[in-house]
Amino acid sequence: MGLLGTITETLKASTESPNRGGGTEESAGAYWCHDCDERLLDLDVEGEGPPSCPDCGDEMEFERSPGSTGCAC
Repeated sequence: MGLLGTITETLKASTESPNRGGGTEESAGAYWCHDCDERLLDLDVEGEGPPSCPDCGDEMEFERSPGSTGCAC
């Protein structure tokens, strides 16, 4: 990759776009347990519906919609 390609990738990664980098799968957000501060990326969750927190067992809450920008924090 040349200098121009490196600069282009750097600028893409610094924007508040949910489409950063060159990954093939796109995350829509993450599941959070606010009591335990536990986070699970939506791509790491199997099945339908919110997962249970691995620490306390409570249902986790999904944060960030597919159309939003920035982090899920």
